[in-house]
Amino acid sequence: MKKHNFSAGPSILPQEVLLKSSEAIMDFNGSGLSLIEISHRSKDFVEVIEKARSLALELLGLEGKGYTALFLQGGASMQFLMTAYNLLEKKAGYLNTGTWSEKAIKEAKMFGEIVEVGSSKDENFNYIPKGYSVPEDLDYLHVTSNNTIFGTQMKKFPTTNVPLICDMSSDIFSRQMDFSQFDLIYAGAQKNMGPAGTTLVVVKDDVLGKVSRKIPSMLDYQVHISKDSMFNTPPVFAVYTSMLTLEWLKNLGGIAAIEEINEKKARLIYSEIDLNPVFKGFAKTEDRSIMNATFNLANDKLKDTFDAQCKEAGINGINGHRSVGGYRASMYNALSLESVGVLVDIMSEMERKG
Repeated sequence: MKKHNFSAGPSILPQEVLLKSSEAIMDFNGSGLSLIEISHRSKDFVEVIEKARSLALELLGLEGKGYTALFLQGGASMQFLMTAYNLLEKKAGYLNTGTWSEKAIKEAKMFGEIVEVGSSKDENFNYIPKGYSVPEDLDYLHVTSNNTIFGTQMKKFPTTNVPLICDMSSDIFSRQMDFSQFDLIYAGAQKNMGPAGTTLVVVKDDVLGKVSRKIPSMLDYQVHISKDSMFNTPPVFAVYTSMLTLEWLKNLGGIAAIEEINEKKARLIYSEIDLNPVFKGFAKTEDRSIMNATFNLANDKLKDTFDAQCKEAGINGINGHRSVGGYRASMYNALSLESVGVLVDIMSEMERKG
C-alpha cells in the first residue's frame, strides 16, 4: 500500500532523492566505498558540500549579494543560541508566534535584553501578530516564518532598518519572496531539504563581527565561514541528501514552480475544512500556513472512525501536536497533490456518512 506521509518532521523526501542517497550509502560515485565511510576532505565530498552551498544561494536568489551558506549541526535549536551569541550585544527584538519563538527567546535572554515586539500567546498562537512597532535601537529582530505546531505562517515581514533574522525551518524553499530582506536565515533540514542532522544557515557577511564578547570557535559563524563550512567533520549523509533535494527542486523549476504546487495543495485541504461541518480549522484564515494545516473534529466522538479511515488509506503522521490537539496535515515540498486528495476524500466521506 502506498503511504501518504503527512509527518511534521522528519518528513517526506522525493522518492528519487531517497533512491540516489541509498545507492550512495552502498557505493558513492562508483568508488566502491560508502558515502558515510569516505573522508570528508576527499575531492568527491568537498564537491558535494560546495554544490549544496551554491544551490542554496542560487535558489534563494542570493548569489553574489554578500551572503554565505553554511551547513552546520545542532539543528535549529542550536541556532536559537548561535544567533544571539554572534549578534546580540545589548538588546534584541523577538516576535513571539509560538513554541519555537519561545525557545529562541529563552536562549537569547542569556546574552542581553529581549523585547517581545508582538505576541499571539493570548489566543494560543492561532494568529500572527500585526501592527507592532520595531524599536530602532535593537541589535536585530528575530521572527519565525512558519509555525508547524499551530499552523500559522507570516505572509508579510516587517520593514525595518534593524537586521532581520528568520527561522525558516518549516517553510524554506516553499514560496517566493525577497530573501535579501533578511540578514540571517536558518532552517533545520528535516522539513523541506533533507534528513535530520544538518541545518542550513544563510548569513549576510557584513552583519557579523560586531559583538564584543569572545565566541567559542564551534559557535562562531565567522570561523565556519573561514573554513568553508568544514571547521569540523560535517554530517556527510545529511548534506549529500540535502544537495540532492536542492537539485530536485532546481530541476522542477525552482521555488516558483514548487510554490504553485504548494498553493494548490493548501487550497484543496482548506476548502474542505471550511466547507465540511465535520471539521473546523485552528489557525486564523488570513494566517494559515501552506505547509501545516491544523484542524479539529467538530465532534470528538468521530475520532475513532476518522483515524481508522486514515490508517486504512495509508495516511501517516497526521496527529496534531499536544498543544493544539486534533490533526495536522504537513504538506512539505515533496508531498504530492495526490496525497492531499486522498486525505480530502476521506474528510468528504465523513460528511456524507454523517
